[in-house]
Amino acid sequence: MSGPVRTSGRGFNSRGRRWTWPVAVALVAAVLGPGAEAGADADRTGLPEAVDTILGDARMEGGVASVVIADAGTGELLYQHLPSTRLMPASNTKLATSAAAMEILGPEYRFTTDVLATGRRHGSVLRGDLYLRGTGDPTLLARDYDELAARVAAAGITRVDGRLLADDTRFDDVRLGRSWAADDESSYYSAQISALSVAPDTDYDTGTVIVTVAPGEEAGDEPVVSVTPDTDYVDIDVRARTVAAGGANDLTVEREHGTNTVVVSGTTPVGGAGAKEWATVWEPTGYAAAVFRDALAEHGVRVSGLTRLGRQTPGTAVGLASHRSMPLRELLVPFMKLSNNMHAEILTKAMGYEASRHGSWGAGLAAISGYLKGVGVDAGKVRQVDGSGLSRMDNFPAGQLVELLLAVRAEPWYADWYRSLPVACDPDRFVGGTLRSRMCGTPAALNARAKTGSLTGASALSGYVTGADGRELVYGIVLNNYLASSVKPLEDAIVVTLARSTAEAATPAATLKGGAQADVECSWRKPVVC
Repeated sequence: MSGPVRTSGRGFNSRGRRWTWPVAVALVAAVLGPGAEAGADADRTGLPEAVDTILGDARMEGGVASVVIADAGTGELLYQHLPSTRLMPASNTKLATSAAAMEILGPEYRFTTDVLATGRRHGSVLRGDLYLRGTGDPTLLARDYDELAARVAAAGITRVDGRLLADDTRFDDVRLGRSWAADDESSYYSAQISALSVAPDTDYDTGTVIVTVAPGEEAGDEPVVSVTPDTDYVDIDVRARTVAAGGANDLTVEREHGTNTVVVSGTTPVGGAGAKEWATVWEPTGYAAAVFRDALAEHGVRVSGLTRLGRQTPGTAVGLASHRSMPLRELLVPFMKLSNNMHAEILTKAMGYEASRHGSWGAGLAAISGYLKGVGVDAGKVRQVDGSGLSRMDNFPAGQLVELLLAVRAEPWYADWYRSLPVACDPDRFVGGTLRSRMCGTPAALNARAKTGSLTGASALSGYVTGADGRELVYGIVLNNYLASSVKPLEDAIVVTLARSTAEAATPAATLKGGAQADVECSWRKPVVC
């Protein structure tokens, strides 16, 4: 980035023209609250003052903000506030992870899952072991394992005299990220990471099951509980009860630590909605092996031996069936639109394997850091300890996020990467993603593209927006240490202000009251209601 920096006061652009950016005082006051117009001059307020007014909202009292705005075409800095202050970026960390993945793995990269055999065939009997080998595919569904099993049966095998061995050795056996919260362990956005797993849905929430709870017919009945996919790998402990119509629907679904026992507790009324919750599994490799073994049985293939996990496939094994994932350029859509943490972590370990043959967080993070350095991001000014931003140890300043957003515009894969960013107010989940309910009815709607980020006390929004004069602008907004329930309306106000802007003037937006209000990534609430 280059050019004069606007930090406060009425500045001039690089051509000597005054930034006028007049403020619509009534609009600002309407949402920032009574007294917001105090000190605001509708005729003479510049861009720095406009953004400073938004950041001065009471919701940021005691908090800290790192904000940078630049011209996408020239890299000229238009505004910065604490640009080098490192804050928790939450899911804005995925900007670095996804960009590095596109460069290191490539847009056409695909994960493969193979079924192989050792030993000898005697008619329809395999006198040897059957191997299920994964490379990290986060999109594998139960139906994909069913297709693999069907191919084994189609090869003429009806019995395996040996064992079913699950090969997840492409990645290490460290399942959870650094400093991930223990009380998130059952939550689907904090699933364990393995080179073999199962997703229960086409959001590809790998490493989880969907638990559906319906009320019984009468008060006092046990609720009816089902699991997707239908597997005995998890045990359901139903402690909940159906209550009379009109009673409380306060069901809780949570997996007990260190087990695959999912406890359903609370109450649900007769005729009520019940609940649908996603819960993580303990040991996803075993989950995949169990689903595959059941699929083999469904196709008439009986495995005599036990299932063993973490066994490396020998080089002499013969392939029987294989499944390939969608290419990375397509996987980016559910990954980035829905802010899928597990995709980020799997890609991080996949990058580690690709770069150094070590499928670990350490190797993957080193590969990401190398990419960032290569495009001009000062990796020494950031700390990244996972791929998703779930860790509260991740630290990025807005200045480095904007450096990255500027740099990737020159990459040959930029169009696919840009397409993966959520689009403001587009109602399609796989277009609007985590922005689909935000900035509606403003010039930023269907215009701004950005990655959202949310943890308790941390919120971020970084991306691109086109101003009223057709200029593309880049912004990085990271807000931390606030106590308000949400500061996302402040982020939206900054972006809408930019969408209204021209090089000569703009009307800074009111801080929007609508949109996501919870202090958590909207896609992290299941079922998703963004």
